[in-house]
Amino acid sequence: MISTYKMLYHSFSNYEKYAWGANEYRPISKVGHSANIFGTSNIGITIIDSLDTLHIAKLDKEYQKAREWIDKQFNPNVANEVSVFEINIRLVGGLLAGYTLTNDKMFLDKAILVADRLLPAFNTPTGIPHALIVLSSGSTKNWNWAQGGCSILSELGTIHLEFQYLTQLSGKKNYLEIVEKIRTVIQKLSENNMYYNYVNPVTGRWCQTHASLGALGDSFYEYLLKSWLLSGKKDERARIMFYDAMKAAEEAMLRKTPTTNLLYFGDQKSGHLDLQMGHLTCFVGGLYGLSSQYVLNNDSKYQMDIAKGIAQTCHESYIRSATRLGPEAFHFERQDVEAKSLRENEKYYILRPEAIETWFYLWRLTHEQIYRDWAWDAIISLEKYCRVDGGYTGIRDVYSVPPSHDDVQQSFFLAETLKYLYLIYTEDSVIQLNKYVFNTEAHPFQIREI
Repeated sequence: MISTYKMLYHSFSNYEKYAWGANEYRPISKVGHSANIFGTSNIGITIIDSLDTLHIAKLDKEYQKAREWIDKQFNPNVANEVSVFEINIRLVGGLLAGYTLTNDKMFLDKAILVADRLLPAFNTPTGIPHALIVLSSGSTKNWNWAQGGCSILSELGTIHLEFQYLTQLSGKKNYLEIVEKIRTVIQKLSENNMYYNYVNPVTGRWCQTHASLGALGDSFYEYLLKSWLLSGKKDERARIMFYDAMKAAEEAMLRKTPTTNLLYFGDQKSGHLDLQMGHLTCFVGGLYGLSSQYVLNNDSKYQMDIAKGIAQTCHESYIRSATRLGPEAFHFERQDVEAKSLRENEKYYILRPEAIETWFYLWRLTHEQIYRDWAWDAIISLEKYCRVDGGYTGIRDVYSVPPSHDDVQQSFFLAETLKYLYLIYTEDSVIQLNKYVFNTEAHPFQIREI
């Protein structure tokens, strides 16, 4: 009998057995793994990212072992170059969620320890952070591949919620001041409420005019809405920026296919709309679902219609593949390949959560059985094509059966994918949406006023 509890136990217990303390895990090779975003030192990304999922699902033995490791062995003082964004959402976010759910002050202290290690990244003329930092020395830089040495919108915007919450919990104002300064700079830069993917941290100017609700942009928009909710709906600037930005995005990027009426957000590239959508963009359905409940602009039905439309389109990208799992990107240029990949390098599935995230929100908000059904269909496919003896692995081509495995169990599989799958089948009282806000890594923060 398949259950999300058993899936979580299978993935975590094998990581515990074969790669304890490693950042991530190779479930076929049964060894530790670390992506370049985490550097080469073992700082237990999977342990901290999984912590709140273990607690919510009542895997008490595993949770206690994770807590003990964090208390006794976790040390972020490593001479490695790591992603500020990833360390923030996975480690700071995971530790803050641990504190939220248990009131165990050790977690808050560790979250502050990590956040303080990230502070040198914000020492730029604009306050816009660099993308990479060496945690032991504080030296920083941007990605070599980023256009013009610029910072990335999704990364610089996806610190706000964690630092806002740190100020709420610790009383230390500097965390909120840092992210409010960033938001002020970005707000002034907006062009008719459009926000572009790259900004120069020295000059405070856009580096190009590409915009996306997927990769490079996504969670910037998410945190506008969620920081308003986390403030107890007091941060009016965040609410207004969110509403205006989404209206601009709808006008510039929201389209519907002419024959099958599939709704999608394309990518805007210097005035040209690229008729494709990434799996990352699938989170937008959940975001619109949340917005339909809370943003007071008298168009909640319109927003819920967008939410359901995106949820449907992302489901189509799943069921139009041989594995019934969604590819990394899918296109709408031709009727014969709508919601399907066109290029070899976009056919992979790395255990991503975004479509399931949207189905979770829409289940909670509508209780329409279809969203549970779609999630169950994904569970069946995960069990059939991604489960191996040592855990769960991504696959290289969703259109090929049997698939080729990539031999990586991403930490977000436990933090997000399995958490959302678990919560779809619990009572609504488990992490209530009117009491908690999930960060972009699915770590719940309790809503309270500043």
